[in-house]
Amino acid sequence: MTDLNQNLNQAKDALNLEDKDMKKLPQGLNVLTILTYIGCALGAISAIWNYISAAAAYKLYEASGVMDTLKTENSQLNSVLAGANEMVKKAYDNRLMIMLSALVGIALCFYGAMQMRNLKKQGYLIYVVGEILPIVSFAVFIGFGGLFGGIAMIFSTLIAAVFIILYTLQRKHLVN
Repeated sequence: MTDLNQNLNQAKDALNLEDKDMKKLPQGLNVLTILTYIGCALGAISAIWNYISAAAAYKLYEASGVMDTLKTENSQLNSVLAGANEMVKKAYDNRLMIMLSALVGIALCFYGAMQMRNLKKQGYLIYVVGEILPIVSFAVFIGFGGLFGGIAMIFSTLIAAVFIILYTLQRKHLVN
């Protein structure tokens, strides 16, 4: 019986010969890339949903007449509401470019994570470009002058910065 077990273990070792030679993926990098894959899937769904809903939201917003009739006696509140009106209009006008830049950024992040999963340094730079591209395009197409744009920009920049920092800490494991 022991001969059978030894032969079985030797067969397993022969099948996994390449795995021995390959460098093991660090656990931190493994978790980060899995989280990146999940984030990319959610981001792609969100980008497509935002494209579809921007048209519907703008048409509903425009039909209701909220843009013109919503005025208060508080000048600061009027400024915030005007900023929200402008943001909805810009999001509608630039919805295709916003979706395309988001999908390109998501694809770059996904590809960069795949490269880092293979322990390649070039994946880090690709990932960073993929994180920064949607933030820059949001600033260009919508802006962050209003309250809502500023909050969205801060939130997305914060998440991107956290992941970039976490990947930067894992760069020591990357080769090539």
